[in-house]
Amino acid sequence: MTAELGRTTARPSESEAVVAVDRGKARRARGRQARREAAVFVAFAAPNVALIVMFTYRPLLLNIYYSTLDWTLGAPTARAVGLANYIQFFKSSEAGQVFLTTAVFTVATVALSMGLGLLVALGLNRRVPGAGLARATVFSPFVLSGVGVGLAWQYIFDPTVGALGAILRSVGIASPQWFNNESLSLVMVVLVYVWKNLGYAAVVYLAGLQSISPDILEAAAIDGAGTRRKFFSVVLPLLSPTTFFLMVTSILSSLQAFDLIRVMTPLGRGTTTLIYDAYLRAFGGYNQAGYSAMLSTVLFALLVVLTLVQLVFLERRVHYR
Repeated sequence: MTAELGRTTARPSESEAVVAVDRGKARRARGRQARREAAVFVAFAAPNVALIVMFTYRPLLLNIYYSTLDWTLGAPTARAVGLANYIQFFKSSEAGQVFLTTAVFTVATVALSMGLGLLVALGLNRRVPGAGLARATVFSPFVLSGVGVGLAWQYIFDPTVGALGAILRSVGIASPQWFNNESLSLVMVVLVYVWKNLGYAAVVYLAGLQSISPDILEAAAIDGAGTRRKFFSVVLPLLSPTTFFLMVTSILSSLQAFDLIRVMTPLGRGTTTLIYDAYLRAFGGYNQAGYSAMLSTVLFALLVVLTLVQLVFLERRVHYR
């Protein structure tokens, strides 16, 4: 009787031991699985992280360091000047003009690209014969080389042999001096930049329009909303995520626009934005690589600030569905 009781009381202990062993095996199995997954992650991510560090963060940090030097590109030695380059730039008379040109170019290109892109998208959002060809035609300039586009339009705007000048002379109008007038040079570059990037905004807006459920528009029509009311009260609010995305990407792209400016106005008369001034300082005969690095750092800080402002303040007005 006693032996049977002993065996009976021992069985739970043996069961608990078996359960504990099983749990330990399960934990070790999960640990091995986690280590394998971590190894796979490191194997795939490490090369990308190394490339990003090598070609993005390292140049960024080096550029910030170079901005504190008085240095000529290619010179074996450099003199540390601290914040002297920054002080010189912000105290100079050219700083205001560079910031003004950058602001005018950015605001004009972003506003025109997004506004015209939305209008084009509304026209393309129709099921009519040839719609696919029209969409491809509108988007095609965006994928063209900026250098090629700049060269083609430089010929078109040439007041002597350009196609635009010939058209104007045929109706008795003298061709404007696009390349000698600083205000017209900026207008010319803005028009070409908008022409090239209009298709991108149009295609993104078209995708946003096609994501709107027809049931919502039908419900608005049943409630008595006309075409204009549906657009401003229904379509535009539903397009706010698309508009926000386009605004962020377009501002960043416009602030970094370089190829068209370089090709169409090599001397930067009237088109000297921050990024182009940085190029001229380093490679345009000024031999001020440290000063150029400072301008690039200022542009980077401006990009960060504008992006944060948009994320913090403008995203609150976005209506996500």
